[in-house]
Amino acid sequence: MEKKDANIRPRVLLIYTGGTIGMIRNSETGALENFDFAHLLDQVPELRRFDYDISTYTFQPPIDSSDMGLEHWARLVGIIEKNYTHYDGFVILHGTDTMAFTASALSFMLENLGKPVILTGSQLPIGMLRTDGKENLISAIEIAAARGEDGEPMVPEVCIYFKEKLMRGNRTTKINSEQFNAFRSFNYPVLATAGIQIRYNTQAIRRPDPASPFRAHYLVDPNVVVLTLFPGIQQSLVHAVLNIPGLKAVVLRTFGAGNAPQLKWLKEELKAASESGILVVNITQCQSGSVHMGLYETSLPLLDAGVVSGYDSTPECAITKLMFLLGHKLPLPRLREMMNSNLAGEITKD
Repeated sequence: MEKKDANIRPRVLLIYTGGTIGMIRNSETGALENFDFAHLLDQVPELRRFDYDISTYTFQPPIDSSDMGLEHWARLVGIIEKNYTHYDGFVILHGTDTMAFTASALSFMLENLGKPVILTGSQLPIGMLRTDGKENLISAIEIAAARGEDGEPMVPEVCIYFKEKLMRGNRTTKINSEQFNAFRSFNYPVLATAGIQIRYNTQAIRRPDPASPFRAHYLVDPNVVVLTLFPGIQQSLVHAVLNIPGLKAVVLRTFGAGNAPQLKWLKEELKAASESGILVVNITQCQSGSVHMGLYETSLPLLDAGVVSGYDSTPECAITKLMFLLGHKLPLPRLREMMNSNLAGEITKD
């Protein structure tokens, strides 16, 4: 990988997809509406003080993150691939509701990424007096442009920046809809903390393989479902879910370290699904911690049924990783192997 001259002004592409950060309040109706992001500097004049070249790209029309779909992930990948050699970093402004899904998906779709892709947003519109959007935006841009003494990017990963914390995108989940600290990485340390200075946790930051190229992927398959176990769950419900037409994979949210009720019918249903070619991946319902299949007797039937471990994957990560792998139409043995592999820093295998 060619090293960047540290004296050249960094170039950052700011991609606005939609979301609260880019809204203003209509003085007549009181409703929040998207504003023209070309007027960004009017709302955040502090950006003029950066010695960076900052360009913008705006989704037309901007979308609410609740409407974010697979086609929008592919669109983001296309924008980044097209501009990859022209910019040193990318900042994606995105609604908070599905930000962790998008960050997880991009971490797989942007293979061997060598430049920062930082997703951020806000809980209050950037035009409001108490907005958290200004600090999030300014710090995200600074991180996207940051280079070390060797001229290499400080954080060549897909990340989420929110409330003074930079987190690996595929390790992050939304935890709060009302406070500014909306996101958390439970099972992996933060990559940077922004205080008076931005302090980087360099040992935790993932680096690309210098012997391999950057590759953009566009194929994803949405035929995935999430099945959450609960006390009293009925066979009819599980059977209906596992027999959805076209279903290819299931994210099974179990108890504790990967445990399930010792119900004969549950094992039989899961085994039948596995034998029919459906991949079942076990993740814990707990926000923190990992699946350890075989640790307790209550997880042994899952192993016998062909269920594979999702280790400490977040739900957002497990879903998007399956969509990504299914999009490549891998045979089931290879699919199982890849789900057990650490592709983009998304799992910890003890």
